[in-house]
Amino acid sequence: MESTLTTLMAFAQDWPLYWRPALEIMIFWVAYYLLLIYIKDSGMAQALKGVFFLAAVFFVSELLQLTGISWVLSHIFQISILGFLIVFHPEFRRGLTRIGQSPLFKIFIKEEKLIDEIVEAVSIMSRRKIGCIVGIEREMTLKTFTDSGIALDGILSTELLLTIFMPTTPFHDGGVVIEGGRVAAVACLFPLSQTQAMSKSLGTRHRAGLGLSEETDAFVIVVSEETGVVSVMNRGKMLRDLDGPKLKSELMELYQPKSNDRRARKWFWQRWFS
Repeated sequence: MESTLTTLMAFAQDWPLYWRPALEIMIFWVAYYLLLIYIKDSGMAQALKGVFFLAAVFFVSELLQLTGISWVLSHIFQISILGFLIVFHPEFRRGLTRIGQSPLFKIFIKEEKLIDEIVEAVSIMSRRKIGCIVGIEREMTLKTFTDSGIALDGILSTELLLTIFMPTTPFHDGGVVIEGGRVAAVACLFPLSQTQAMSKSLGTRHRAGLGLSEETDAFVIVVSEETGVVSVMNRGKMLRDLDGPKLKSELMELYQPKSNDRRARKWFWQRWFS
């Protein structure tokens, strides 16, 4: 009993020596956890598998003293860092953007206002039967598709969206990409879905919107020029005939950070502890 009390007293006196390492371990664990999630969602996982494979080959060649292979791989690694930064520049930029958009900074981001701007513009176009297709970037970059259009980088607003899709403008037939609350590009070309399950009554806009949602995790909104019906596409699924409140509900869920965190936690535990 006396020895236990002595140990506790010693720990109480030396506790400043323990909390700093514990804090550092916690910070590293959280950073590693977030890094794994980001790598998985951004499409960098396959490339990193190739890097780890080359690293494994390098260590084996060192153990077996295969000097020729070791020499080639060592020179490859010297230039690979610069190449890695160049190839994955969009992903690194996206990661920094996500840090700025984390819940710690949500007070500076008026997401509900952005949603209201989108809903109002789509509702007006639906009533006037103005066709439109809008892709909202999520975790995966849409740079390939923004490069196919005309860069704009304008502040998202109802008036801007209405102007872009007016039949008299040269941009109304293409798609719009929204990235981080800004209209990144207009007149973009989206991939056409090849599914045979789609109704024959749906046109090219719907097939392009579904195709984008199949190839990426983008959230796509389409307004039919013939009927004014609003449709949304998400992960290869289509919901049709949405009114303003329903569309806002879908967008609120899209921008809800808690649901994204739950999906991330679920993936992490299933991936590493199941």
